[in-house]
Amino acid sequence: MKSFSKLILLFSFIILTGFNFPICKDNPTHDIDKLIKKMTLKQKVGQMTQLNLDVISVGEIFNLKEPHQLDSAKLRKALVEYGVGSILNVGGHAYSLEHWNSIIKEIQSVATKETNLRIPVLYGIDAIHGANYLLNGTLFPQPLAQAATFNPVMVEKAAQMTAYETRASGIPWNFSPVLDVARQPLWSRVFETYGEDVYVCKRMGVATIQGYQGKDASDPYRVSSCMKHFLGYSWSFTGKDRTSSYIPDIQLREYFLPTFEAAIDAGSLSVMINSGDVNGIPVHANKSLLTDLLRNELGFDGVAVTDWEDIIKLYQFHKVASSLKEAVKMAINAGIDMSMVPNDYQFSDLLLELVEEGEVPMERIDESVKRILLMKKRLGLFDNPFTPDSHSYPLVASDSFSNHSYKIASEAITLLKNNDQVLPLSNDQKIFCTGPMAHSLTMINGSWSRTWQGTDPVWDDQSKNTILEALRTNFSNVSFEQGCDFDSFQNIEAAIQKAKNSDIILACMGEYPSTEKPGDIHSLEMERAQLDYIKELSTLGKPIILVLVQNRTRIIREIEPLCSAIIMAYQPSENGSLAVADILNGKVNPSGKLPVTYPRNVNSLLLYDHRYTDELNIDFGLEAFNPQYEFGHGLSYTNFNYSDLNVNVDSTKQQIHIQVKVTNTGTLDGKETVLAFVSDNTASVAPSVKRLRYFEKSMISSGETKLLDFSIDWSDLAFVNANGKWIREKGSYTITIGSLTQNIYF
Repeated sequence: MKSFSKLILLFSFIILTGFNFPICKDNPTHDIDKLIKKMTLKQKVGQMTQLNLDVISVGEIFNLKEPHQLDSAKLRKALVEYGVGSILNVGGHAYSLEHWNSIIKEIQSVATKETNLRIPVLYGIDAIHGANYLLNGTLFPQPLAQAATFNPVMVEKAAQMTAYETRASGIPWNFSPVLDVARQPLWSRVFETYGEDVYVCKRMGVATIQGYQGKDASDPYRVSSCMKHFLGYSWSFTGKDRTSSYIPDIQLREYFLPTFEAAIDAGSLSVMINSGDVNGIPVHANKSLLTDLLRNELGFDGVAVTDWEDIIKLYQFHKVASSLKEAVKMAINAGIDMSMVPNDYQFSDLLLELVEEGEVPMERIDESVKRILLMKKRLGLFDNPFTPDSHSYPLVASDSFSNHSYKIASEAITLLKNNDQVLPLSNDQKIFCTGPMAHSLTMINGSWSRTWQGTDPVWDDQSKNTILEALRTNFSNVSFEQGCDFDSFQNIEAAIQKAKNSDIILACMGEYPSTEKPGDIHSLEMERAQLDYIKELSTLGKPIILVLVQNRTRIIREIEPLCSAIIMAYQPSENGSLAVADILNGKVNPSGKLPVTYPRNVNSLLLYDHRYTDELNIDFGLEAFNPQYEFGHGLSYTNFNYSDLNVNVDSTKQQIHIQVKVTNTGTLDGKETVLAFVSDNTASVAPSVKRLRYFEKSMISSGETKLLDFSIDWSDLAFVNANGKWIREKGSYTITIGSLTQNIYF
């Protein structure tokens, strides 16, 4: 038995490190076209229907038995009577692996044994930063933190582990990654993105998709990815979630489309649609975007699923449809394949009527059903619809997975300020740890952590460490008092007294976890209580180290001068608290870099790739762009020097060949991310001051000089012109790496 267990562990390891299960996707017994010909209209419409788990569970929606148990009659109504093709979600909070396996097995048993066509159900879940709806599943740092690593290999491996644990639950479809480029710093979902830069988002997005799907999504250790949210969701005019975006075609194509195009090229099997409207037209009803662009131009052949109730919203909120029936007609004719209904059968009933009345062509239905069935086939569900034996997944919640989460946090956490080398700390210093983020797993995990908003501490894994607990494993003299909450002081007198008796004040501040509409805020200013508390602590004359744990970049202008050091921890997860402590004590040399611009002022939210005119100040100088910290900023405990930049234009290969030397002139080994920016010095459309076109992260030993040698394709210098076409114009360009620059001419 022991030998057999070891064999399973070895086999699982091989799977995780690149081997793909040899499962044939072209089983002739399940020919898609033949299957569609056997289906009734109601069964076809059923395949296009996605229901919330609540609909088939014991009890009434919003008042269900916990944990959810399936209601046999409701389940058969959904699958046998309506032929529902997909189910999603979790009943309020994470489930154990055994409970997930039980649910999925019961669903698939009815679908494949009690229906005449035996079509398996496609179950979907939001596994945003790990298997976050699996009790004891591995939580990774949130995607924005993952982007700060500038390490796509590490991100791909995390996605591979997420796929492993998600598939262990019997769930083959993950509503991730978010490919929206975070151009609006106020937006509540910035932390779910890979930052503000198109190139970084493309690299990280593709890495995540490859980690989820591998070379064959039918592999029992892989899942389908779902690109989110097509298109323009992240640039809401107000900064509020699911509100209007106004995006000219040039910006739409240059900033918001490339991440999805790269994901399609990488083979993503599905896409979720933007809940908002772009230029006044709700995307769920926009045939120009959903059919002409997504299908005809980009060639996407996967499944397009709505977001939560978004067809209903065409009628209720967008007010572009006079009835729900008209809304269904608009969405399906625009190009929607599957409706996340999710709580009733109105969509199914109304779509059936619309087809029978000739308002929705049967060809449009067959097109969507074929995509859905093909996705199920690509996932291997026709061959093996049932939950695999849980013993086939011995690495679920394993130390190796947690360790990788720790490593991501170690490479993500970004040192923004370190005056007089106050960091790293020594063990003989007395540390006063304080703030609302210091002693809470909920705060460091963020949203999508065992519950939707991630704010219920009852589901925290108490075997993990808070930042305070991690500190105490590293330092012998640590005191604690929370001192403040988000809106008030807490035991302020006791906090001040403990601070007086310390050598160092470690203030863990940030933002209460939230996402989507609950995450809407009216200002990027950090809450007043936290700012005032830092000011109060600063009167003691002790060095203050500010640790930021937050969804997005909250303004710290007032307190930045009062802090000797500032660390951006993002939301590092319960496995990342130790990484915070290890950076503070010097076991880890920080190497994260900001994947976003950190603004200084509430109404000055320029991004790094702004236009030259955006830099004009009131005196017509070029100083208006003045963020707290620039995109790509991140310090180390060692020093790196750049030299010998050499740039050559290779006309034969149509590439720009770049070499640069990086020397670690400090006393510690460290990792450095080299960022290569390109500026188009003259263009027919006003160019950005610079755009990131390449990055590479390397470990460089103390005293070592490393030669980085890479190429940029000419096509990477292209931009979208006034006619909406990608072009590269002749003229001069400037390559910038660190403080080095070199001009080239085409």
